[in-house]
Amino acid sequence: MGVSTVDVKKLREETGAGIMDCKEALVEAEGDFEEAIAILRKKGIQVAAQREMKAAAEGMVWSYVHAGERIGVLVEVNCETDFVARTEAFRDFVKNVTMQIAAMQPKWVLPDDVPAEAVAREREILTEQAVAEGKPEHIVEQMVEGRLGKFYAQNCLLNQPYIRDDSMTIQDLLNDLLATTGEKIIVRRFVRYQVGEDL
Repeated sequence: MGVSTVDVKKLREETGAGIMDCKEALVEAEGDFEEAIAILRKKGIQVAAQREMKAAAEGMVWSYVHAGERIGVLVEVNCETDFVARTEAFRDFVKNVTMQIAAMQPKWVLPDDVPAEAVAREREILTEQAVAEGKPEHIVEQMVEGRLGKFYAQNCLLNQPYIRDDSMTIQDLLNDLLATTGEKIIVRRFVRYQVGEDL
């Protein structure tokens, strides 16, 4: 089945995928636009995994000031190409991330970003809590690991439940974007300001 260049262009603009990938997806989907997007998303996760070593030097810095002008957020999200950085899907993701940061106050992007001393301190507190609850020693370590997961879900952006749909995490949201674009995309850094903080 043939596909029109107009449809290929439209699919490329919406997903950020390559021209040939868009054409192949439309052919495979027999012209069904939504099915073509689903095909690209399925392939996109695999492509993104293969692109892990690629440089993500494009992207955008986005600012968000919450109503009342008492909370502000700056975030940098990177991707491989300027083309993807200009897509609506990428921009929507960045905007949603800034609102997430404003609302949920994460301290770090990933668990790997948490300083070792902060993890050690949290582990010590959780261990003491479990022991104080009278748990057997062989159960304490399991409890601590489970509760550390909750600590990461509260304090690490990508582990947090998404404020608009708590059945997903921000990592799930990012995975959807990776599947759509087929590019490496990373939340590089953020800063959150709140009036009166640290006074």
